[in-house]
This record gives sequence, C-alpha cells and structure tokens, in this order.
Amino acid sequence: MASREEKQTQPFADIFDEDEAEKSFLLSKPACFIVLGKPGSGKKTLARKLAHRWKCIFIEASEVIQVNINEETEYGLKCQELLFKGQSISEELVTEMILKKIDSPEVAHFGYVLSGFPSLSEEYMTISQQIEKIKNLKLKPDFLINIKCSDYDLCQRISGQRQHPDSGQVYQRNQWDPNITEKHKKEKDEHEEENEEEDEEQQEEETAEDPLMMSDFLHQLVQRPEDILENAEEKVETYKDIMLHPLEDLMAEQDCQYLIELDGNQQPDDLFVVNKNYICSYCCFNKQDELFRVLSSYKLIAHRYRWRRSRWGQACPVALKEGDIVMGNPDLAVSFLGKMYLLSSPEALKTFMLNPRPYLLPPMPLPPCKVLVFGPPFSGRTTICNLIADKYKGKV
Repeated sequence: MASREEKQTQPFADIFDEDEAEKSFLLSKPACFIVLGKPGSGKKTLARKLAHRWKCIFIEASEVIQVNINEETEYGLKCQELLFKGQSISEELVTEMILKKIDSPEVAHFGYVLSGFPSLSEEYMTISQQIEKIKNLKLKPDFLINIKCSDYDLCQRISGQRQHPDSGQVYQRNQWDPNITEKHKKEKDEHEEENEEEDEEQQEEETAEDPLMMSDFLHQLVQRPEDILENAEEKVETYKDIMLHPLEDLMAEQDCQYLIELDGNQQPDDLFVVNKNYICSYCCFNKQDELFRVLSSYKLIAHRYRWRRSRWGQACPVALKEGDIVMGNPDLAVSFLGKMYLLSSPEALKTFMLNPRPYLLPPMPLPPCKVLVFGPPFSGRTTICNLIADKYKGKV
C-alpha cells in the first residue's frame, strides 16, 4: 500500500529543491565588469554607477587607496607614511592593493567593477603583463565595456574641466562657464513661464543658494595641470601608442555577447542607461592573430597606422547578410575604410567589392537565428512560421 501511495503522490511532488537551488547560487560566479576607454572618457563615473546598480564592489586605484587608509590596513599605513613624507605611492603598491581587493571575500560574493586597470604607467608592469594579470584572475571579467570617443571631443572636454581646491570636486565647462550657464538658464526660464508664481520663487531661491551661481565660487575654480589641452592630447596619444592595440586584442578574445561599446559623447546618466540596455555584437579572431599582425603591417594606411579588425572578425559579411555564419578565407581578405574583412568565396569577394555598403550598414551584422517550429497536424505551424518570418525578416 505504501508503495502505491508513493507512486500516486510522486507526479504532484515539487521538482524544485530549495536546498539545491541555494547550493547552485552559492557555487555560482558573481558578475564582474571591466570598464575600458581613453584617459578622461568617463570610465570612473560609469564604473561607480554600474557598481551601485549591480551591487558590485567598485575597484579603482584612488578608491582602493582611500579605503585602505580609512581602514588602517597594512597597505593603508604604508600609503600614509609615503604621503606624510611627501612621496608618491608606487605603482607596485597600488597594483598589489587592487589585486588583493579582487581576491577579497566580499568581491568573491558581490563581484567587481574594475576601472583604470590596466594603467598607462609601466613603472611596475608593462601593459601586456597587466593584461595577462587580468586574463589569469581567479574571478575573470564577464563583461568588457569600452567607452569610445573621438580624440578632439575628448581633449576639448578634458581641457574644459575645473576643480574646486577645497572640496576637490571637478566641474565640467557647462557647469562653470558663465556663457553656457546663462544660456541654459534662459532656456529653463522659457519653460518655466507657464508655472505658478510660488514654484518660480522656490526655484529662484534654489538657484541663489547654488554655489555654482556665486561669482566668488567661480573664481576659486582652478585648472589642473593634467587638464591643460597640450597635456591631455599627449596623454591620449600615449594611450593610442602603447595601450590601444593590446586592449583591442583583449576585446577580440572576448565573447561577442559580453563586449559592450558605448558612445563617450553622451552624458554619464544617458551612458549608464545605454549600458544597461545595449550589447554590441563583436566577432573575434581566434587562432589567426599572427596572420592578422602580418597583414595589418602590410601597406600601412599612413605612418604608424595599421589596418584594424572589423566587427565581423573572421565571419564573412556576405554570408552573414544571407543568415549564415561562414568563416572567411585569409587569402580572400579585403580592406575597406581602414578595416579588414575576410570573404568566404571568390563570388562573395566580387559581390562585396562591387558594393560593400549593404553588408556594413546597420542593422548588420544580424546574428543569424534559425527556428524550428513543430507540432501535431493542424496545430498552426505554418501560421506561426509565417508570423515569425514576417516579424524578424526571415525565410520560411
């Protein structure tokens, strides 16, 4: 009887085991991010917002130094000693603190958002060695976020920054420049004309109390040496010379689903919203990096300017347009707008060279998706197939 009762109750038993689910979560890896980009592109701001949103540990050189000093750790005491002597904290000590933080118990639970590493300074480790450290981390990064911004726009933004000497707060040009602030104020006043008088009085009081509107406060702002236009341009050039290509190799090895590229000209809040909702597909080269390096140095576009990888990587763009993933042939490589593309056949090469635009313009590259719809007769398979094909521009 007991066995019969067990057989009867088994189909209605809960197949989800709470203990197993808890064990699965405890053994899972936390989300880990690395934010990359040119100096001054907003990596730190985005990383801080991202860490707050994902409840991760924010890891950045100055943040790690401050935390160690506040907690009076062994590293923090060393930092204090050096600062009291008027000396700078060595790159070796900063790197050790960052790596120790990544190996900490709280990071093992919450994950991390890493910014400012690899560092432009090669005082302790070269760029390649720093990237190798990232690859060999116990908690490897799941997402690589690359903030892209043109050199001109970036240098103009950096040169427009001013710092308040007492608070250390950095303000952008649109926050301190009277010409820009007055323009924004006029635009706000135009929108506020329809509001009630009480609301207008409150807003006037708020703006009056805002320290940025006080002339005395504006006169206190100073320009840091690293924000001078010439120094900013020099730093960006150094980044492109020694760091850009190793980082491109690192991004090329990343799974295309987990590489996110963002427009650095957007406001930090807009950039953060885009970061939450947008994933850029990025096809990568696998074992043929050596071949690419040889080809990229052949017939340079300009002095010290090599051909770059395309977003398609080894995949043939003509085949992608038709909904298939076909790896290209290195013997059928073609360059266009400073990037290299690998075609899969002579016919594809000829088609691409006649007019590459249809294979490069958005929404390409479309990741091909093949759907199989099955079911019993007269269940509506054909109707479902036609609806899916119409929605996603596919073929039945």
